[in-house]
Amino acid sequence: MRKVVLVTGASSGIGLALCKRLLAEDNELYLCLACRNTGKAEAVRATLLACYPTAEVTTVQVDVSNLQSVFEACKELKQRFQRLDYVYLNAGIMPNPQLNIKAFFSGLFSRKAIHMFSTAEGLLTQQDRVTADGLQEVFATNIFGHFILIRELEPLLCHSYNPSQLIWTSSRNARKSNFSLEDIQHRKGQEPYSSSKYATDLLNVALNRHFNQQGLYSSVICPGTVLTNLTYGILPPFLWTLLMPVIWLLRFFANSFTLTPYNGTEALIWLFHQKPESLNPLIKYLSATTGFGSNYVTVEKMDIDEDTAERFYQNLLELEKRVRVNTTQKSDHQS
Repeated sequence: MRKVVLVTGASSGIGLALCKRLLAEDNELYLCLACRNTGKAEAVRATLLACYPTAEVTTVQVDVSNLQSVFEACKELKQRFQRLDYVYLNAGIMPNPQLNIKAFFSGLFSRKAIHMFSTAEGLLTQQDRVTADGLQEVFATNIFGHFILIRELEPLLCHSYNPSQLIWTSSRNARKSNFSLEDIQHRKGQEPYSSSKYATDLLNVALNRHFNQQGLYSSVICPGTVLTNLTYGILPPFLWTLLMPVIWLLRFFANSFTLTPYNGTEALIWLFHQKPESLNPLIKYLSATTGFGSNYVTVEKMDIDEDTAERFYQNLLELEKRVRVNTTQKSDHQS
C-alpha cells in the first residue's frame, strides 16, 4: 500500500526540496502538495512526475493563514483519502524582516558571531499584520492554521494500529523569551517569527501528550541556516554577495550552516524513516552539514515546560471555538 504524505508549503524552498527527496527515497509514494498558489503547485507536480513517473502526486489549494481556506482544503482531503501517514507542517512566513544593523556589525566581529548567524538572536524584528480572520498573520500562518488543519484531519490521522506522524519545521530561532501565554499571537512584540516557532515546539509536546495513545505522533526539526526566499529578504543583495564567502567559511566551525534547501531537509528525511513511538517529544532534530558538505542529524533538548505546553494547547482550543463561530457566521452572511 502506498504511503500518503501531505506537505504544506511544497512549491518552493524547504518544502520543494523535501518533496524531491521523499520521492527519491520512495518513488511509490502518494504525495499531496498543499500550496497557496495553485499555478506553482501544478508546475511542481509536473516536474516531480517527469522525474518519478511511478509516484502519485496531487495538489490541494490551501492558504494556512486563511481559516476558510483551511476548512475547504480539509473537506477535500477527507473526500480523497482514508488516512494520512505523514503530514509535514512546513509552510511559514517571516514578513518584512528588519535587521538590527548595530547588533549585526558588533556581533560580526565578536565571539558570538557563529551563534548570531545560527539563530539570528537579537538580529531580526518583523512587521506583523492582521488577517481577515482577525489573527496576527505570523501566528495564523506558522502555527494556528496548521493546528486547525490537524484538528480537521484527525479522522485521517488517528489510527492506533498504524501510527501517523506530524513533522513540524521549527527553528533554532524559537526562543522562550519571545513567547508569552498572555500574548500567544505576539501582538505586542517585535519578533513574531521566533514566538511562533516556540509556540510550535510547545504544541508539539502537547499533541504527543494528547494523541500518542490514538496513534498520532509529533516531532519538530530545524533545517539550519538555509538560504531561501525567506532569508534573502533580510539583507540587500550586495551584502549577501559580500557575506557569502564568510558564511561558507563558518560552516567549518558550526554545523548549523546547511545553506541549501536540500541540506536543510536532512532531519525531515531522517524522521521519515523512524518509528515515531521511539522518538522523544522533548527533542528537536537538527539538520547539520560539515564544512565539506556532508549531511547528518543532531539533537537538542528543547527549553520546554510541559505545564506551559498544556496551557498553550488549552488556549488554542479556546481560540478555535471562537474562530469557528466567527467563520460560521461569516459563511452564513455570505450565503
